[in-house]
Amino acid sequence: MEVEVAYATPQKQVLIKVEAPAGCTVSEAIELSGIRTRFPGIEINPQALGIFSRKVSPDQVLRDGDRVEIYRPLIADPKEMRKQRAQRDAKPH
Repeated sequence: MEVEVAYATPQKQVLIKVEAPAGCTVSEAIELSGIRTRFPGIEINPQALGIFSRKVSPDQVLRDGDRVEIYRPLIADPKEMRKQRAQRDAKPH
């Protein structure tokens, strides 16, 4: 079966097609993709993986056509950023 592994940094996005055996898991597809050689410093958090934007565990079995997504940690807390914007926008000019 064919699946894809997706990863992005602020500078670069990659989508790697992987020919995977039936029963292949998310973590196995990541290893088969060779993503670690393209991004040597990549830290893959088992809690930050998804298939088509849906969070999954590393042992999730894939189906043909799935796209495995490796998520990076957020640089800033979205709630805190909204709060700061609201405070900034509320100030009189």
